[in-house]
Amino acid sequence: MRHRIAATVLATGTAAATLFAAAPASAAPSVHIAEIYYNSPGKDTRSNSSLNAEWVRIKNSTSRAVSLRNWTLTDASRHRYTFGSYTLKAGKSVKVRTGRGDDTAANRYQDRRAYVWNNDRDTATLRKANGSKADSCSYNDSRHASVLC
Repeated sequence: MRHRIAATVLATGTAAATLFAAAPASAAPSVHIAEIYYNSPGKDTRSNSSLNAEWVRIKNSTSRAVSLRNWTLTDASRHRYTFGSYTLKAGKSVKVRTGRGDDTAANRYQDRRAYVWNNDRDTATLRKANGSKADSCSYNDSRHASVLC
């Protein structure tokens, strides 16, 4: 009887450990790429409103504010946006828009006059100020305009 109880406890403990080990690493709080809107609506006219309709949303899922000063966001072609003095509050998101505009807590602007994100496939990479990769997100789909990361 003791062997059966020990075997049951061992099997139950192993199953529980397997369940906990299978939890995705992305579940940990982080500053990460949450969404890319890569194909702005309508024709690609390079108007500022069209350029600003493509963006990357970065989310802070931690319980503390995080300074993004000197963090970078790049695409596969190495277009680079570098955050200036900016702090992303706990639980908040910021959209990095391609075109021109006045930076706010919710929107940052790359001040470009041409598109960054390819309409069919690309990779966004977010790097910390020290150059280490915080996150990346890729897409390969010309049938949709955006991807959740």
